[in-house]
Amino acid sequence: MGTFPEAEARLYNNVYICRKCEGKTRVPIGKVLAGAASCVRCKCKQLRPVRKKNKK
Repeated sequence: MGTFPEAEARLYNNVYICRKCEGKTRVPIGKVLAGAASCVRCKCKQLRPVRKKNKK
């Protein structure tokens, strides 16, 4: 089963992971870079983008 652009966008665009609790949140990149975005669960402001999984 191949991936298509809509699925890639849904899984990876504007999705960030908390560095403390590994919680997912969907926010625009501008808020993340400005430090205005925070984790929903632990209120931490340290977020990283989702890593894409490699196909085998």
